[in-house]
Amino acid sequence: MRSYDLTPFYRSTVGFDRLFNLLDQSTGDAAPGYPPYNIERTGENEYRISVAVSGFAQNELSIVAKENTLTIKGEKAANENGSKAEVLYRGIAARAFERAFQLADFVQVKNASLENGLLHVDLVREIPEAKKPRSIPISTSAVSAPQVVDGSAEKVAA
Repeated sequence: MRSYDLTPFYRSTVGFDRLFNLLDQSTGDAAPGYPPYNIERTGENEYRISVAVSGFAQNELSIVAKENTLTIKGEKAANENGSKAEVLYRGIAARAFERAFQLADFVQVKNASLENGLLHVDLVREIPEAKKPRSIPISTSAVSAPQVVDGSAEKVAA
C-alpha cells in the first residue's frame, strides 16, 4: 500500500484540516468487520445506517453525535439473566464494539430505532437557506427594467 505525505498541503491551506485527516484515516488499516453495517440512501437528502446488533438490548447501546462524527457503542451487561448455566459453545458474538462514522456538513441524526436485531439510524442533510444557491438579477446601465436570470420578474426586489 502506498503512503502519501500530506504535509505540504497542511502548510499551504487553511481550514482544510478535517479533509486531510479523513484522507489520512482512509489510507490506514482496513476497518474492523464487527459489527456489520449498511449505509443506504433513502432520498435525495436522506440516509440510513443499519448496524447488525443482534443480542444487544436497547439499554446496552448508545448513539452519540458530536460535531461531524456519529459514534455507535455496544457493551453487553456482565450476566444479564443471573443464570448459572454453563455455555458449551458461543457462536453469537457478544463482544463490546465502537463504530464511528464521519458525517458531511449539515448532516444530522433524525431518528434511531432497534428492530429485529438491526439498529437503524436515520440521517438527513439540511442545508441552511444562506448556503443554498439563489438567483441574482442582472441589470443594465440603461434605465430599463432589470432582467432576471430564472425568468420570474416577481422575485426581483425593487
